[in-house]
Amino acid sequence: MGFTLRDHTADVAVEADGESLGGVFAAVADGLTASMCDAPAETGDRFSFTVRAEGREALLFDYLDQLIYERDVRGVLPAAHEATVRREGDEWVVEASARGVPFADVDARDVKAVTYSEMRLEATDCGWEAYVVFDV
Repeated sequence: MGFTLRDHTADVAVEADGESLGGVFAAVADGLTASMCDAPAETGDRFSFTVRAEGREALLFDYLDQLIYERDVRGVLPAAHEATVRREGDEWVVEASARGVPFADVDARDVKAVTYSEMRLEATDCGWEAYVVFDV
């Protein structure tokens, strides 16, 4: 279980799988990190956040968008992702954390945004699969 970076016209795509919904969210986030930096340093402190949305795909989009926001506001590269996803009433919720690697410790490329273009999130016999395109 994990992720693969895929070439995409002028962008980068991440194809990921996980045994659970939280596992595939974290794997896509690890792919986001890999698209920005080949090997992030083992430095930095963990930070946590919660995201809520009306659907699973919207939650995945908002989760990844929040990671890009945290990167920009904190001045760190989010790495070593952990995520737990649950349904709470009419909403989907992800409780997440990442290690914030200071930009001074990495040579990071810019990812501008997550896109809905070609986004896929599906249950499989082995867990979950996702495909997400990032605007670079």
